[in-house]
Amino acid sequence: MRLDQRGDSAHSIAMSDDFSHLDRAGRATAGVARNPRLAVTVSVGMGIAFAWAILGAMAIRGAESRFAGADAPGDTVLRYLPRLPLPDFLDRFFALCLAPAPLAGAAAIQALALMSMWFLMAVATMLPSAAPMIRTYCEIADTARIKGEPVVHPLVLVAGYLGIWLVASTLFAALTLGVHAFAASGQMLDPAVGIAGALALLIAGLYQFSGLKEACLTKCRNPFSILFANWSAKPLRIFRLGMQQGVWCLGCCWALMLVMFAVGAMNVFWMALIGLFTLIEKQTAGRMPSRVAGAILLVWATALLLVSA
Repeated sequence: MRLDQRGDSAHSIAMSDDFSHLDRAGRATAGVARNPRLAVTVSVGMGIAFAWAILGAMAIRGAESRFAGADAPGDTVLRYLPRLPLPDFLDRFFALCLAPAPLAGAAAIQALALMSMWFLMAVATMLPSAAPMIRTYCEIADTARIKGEPVVHPLVLVAGYLGIWLVASTLFAALTLGVHAFAASGQMLDPAVGIAGALALLIAGLYQFSGLKEACLTKCRNPFSILFANWSAKPLRIFRLGMQQGVWCLGCCWALMLVMFAVGAMNVFWMALIGLFTLIEKQTAGRMPSRVAGAILLVWATALLLVSA
């Protein structure tokens, strides 16, 4: 009887993988459903590319709108890039983010726009560094699927991870409004000068040497043990697992995001540098990258303080 049951089970699995009776679109859809790794890879890749495209276009508009003598780092290069036609809603979005000062009449809308901008920055710079974690989940999910066990789609994990960065983006947007509410002039996303810029660099530099930074970085470097120990077939638990990974990533990288206040929030060159550094930092054993970056930021903060004095 047991052999018959095994035979029936094997026959059911074989039948479940036979999609020859479907048309071409049906076979393609079934193939994606059976192996979600391709879907999550394409979705995450498109999300990152979309975020960089929007941020790049906003950076070009910001460089064009600044007056000569008030250039932010990289503006000269950005002005040589082509200005592509954009939908009206993107122009309005850019206008809200690049306003010369906090807008009293549209504070809520401007805050929402800034939150969206910071979230795009998180997708562009932080989501690539989460690729090893997502890949590890897909590998565990593939093993479970081969065994016939139910599996939650990897995009649920990604959604939980990005949910934490959405909350963080709200806080960064509020901080942006707070910093530039007291600025004498300049656009909303211009570099914070003087004490404000030095303070951002000082906090970022000191945090690179902290025990909390190292603890969060250790968690980010070893996703397998956390994912395997908390494995579940329930979507809500996987969503929470993604949030947990997002918390570790935020704990590792939030201070680096403060550097954007010192260089200008729309400085795509520094965005790329921070994104590359976080990827290297999470893949490199030891504390050397963190300490080198921390030392550079502290020297930079000191120099800015001396110049501002």
